[in-house]
Amino acid sequence: MSKLRAKRIVLALLVLILAAGAYFVAKNQYLQLMSIGTGSKAKILCSAVFLSGRDPAIVEAEDLGFHPLFKIFKAKVDYDEQSVTCSLWGTGLFKAKAVYREGIGAVLLNGVTEEAVREWPAPALDPAIEQTDPEAVDWPTGDRLALIPPSDTIDLVRIRAAADRLFIESDPNHILRTRALLVLHDGCLVYEKYGPGITKDTRLLSWSTVKSVTSALVGILVGQGKLNLKDPAPVSEWAGGDDPRRTITLDQLMRMSSGLEWFEAYADRPVSDVNAMLFRKADMAVFAVSKPLAARPETVWNYSSGTANIIQRIIRKAFESDEEYWNFPRRALFDKIGMRNAVWERDASGTFVGSSYLYATARDFARFGLLCLNDGVWLGERILPEGWMAYSTTPTLAAPQGQYGAFFWLNKGDPGKPETRPYPKLPEDTYFALGYQGQTIAVLPSRKLVVVRLGMTYDDNWGGMNVFLPEILAAIK
Repeated sequence: MSKLRAKRIVLALLVLILAAGAYFVAKNQYLQLMSIGTGSKAKILCSAVFLSGRDPAIVEAEDLGFHPLFKIFKAKVDYDEQSVTCSLWGTGLFKAKAVYREGIGAVLLNGVTEEAVREWPAPALDPAIEQTDPEAVDWPTGDRLALIPPSDTIDLVRIRAAADRLFIESDPNHILRTRALLVLHDGCLVYEKYGPGITKDTRLLSWSTVKSVTSALVGILVGQGKLNLKDPAPVSEWAGGDDPRRTITLDQLMRMSSGLEWFEAYADRPVSDVNAMLFRKADMAVFAVSKPLAARPETVWNYSSGTANIIQRIIRKAFESDEEYWNFPRRALFDKIGMRNAVWERDASGTFVGSSYLYATARDFARFGLLCLNDGVWLGERILPEGWMAYSTTPTLAAPQGQYGAFFWLNKGDPGKPETRPYPKLPEDTYFALGYQGQTIAVLPSRKLVVVRLGMTYDDNWGGMNVFLPEILAAIK
């Protein structure tokens, strides 16, 4: 055999190997995409129908309308057993099922039996709170609102005009779908409005704003001495003496500077780490802790929903029993500040989804923002340890433009360069809990403001930071 012919044969084999590899990679991507699609549709529909009480047709059109792929997945809502099943064209291929439990929310059945999920105990309101009519309790813990008298310092007409515009769909190519908007000044509710089909009692999805609530729970446990920010994170998978991840601290996880490999993308890149975690994995923390180091800890900032679920597992292991853990958010936080409607959903392993799945009313989210504004104190009672909000809003060194703290987004800018603030029209001390598709809890301490906006804006750009919030600031002297 000539050398030329041998080279051609080798080249042909290489081409075949590369083609086969590309085929299997593409096939694997396709399989993942189908699984993510049916899982997400089943889960989102189940939560929206049974937890939020919304019409499934509207949910499909709005909440699932951001990607055309959802049209090939057919879902069945079973009102009797309170579940949703979904598969490719209704054929049973790539079948996914989510079941609803009162007080627990929807759980996507990934690798766990329905019977096991239905046996989980649900956290309950404190009896004293459950027997109290919220309409008989003054705001902010209750829902009885005091009339706001006219003021020379607050232009309510201007606030209403600016806010009302967010409910007008003036651009058919950019639908806002604002569902709830609340403005609080000095603790008082000065503006409140809801979109079609939404009321003050409708539970809405947090997406990533719940990361900031996870931060609050960590703070409570740090204050109790059960967790230490600077210690290596108690993750058994990393405990080996030669594992380079063993030095990652809880602080680095909260600041997204752990160095763990992670790819965060949603509709634009559906086959991503975050979508695989949320819609294909039974134990989201196990998936996240399996990631290798992509950089040395503390050297790179990389946004990762996976780290929030690692932290939720760390929180879970800080308790002696699951029942204590499942009651912890309600007993330590929600009940204390009047978040009586909040339901924090779990993954199939029973761990709260610390990255994404808190359902609560707009007023509940506003209460959390008000707790943060008041430095973790609620009507004289300290809920978060002293200094926790200062820690949470201290910029992460590796994050660009001082834009991220510990599970809170910031407006600091580079040190000594105020012009580099992400939102130059807003005060430097502004911070946010932000979530996918425009979920926002904005806290402006120097102006005593909390603004909550919930909706379904596909590209996140609801006009809040650069237009609406500056208008609100201008309306308050």
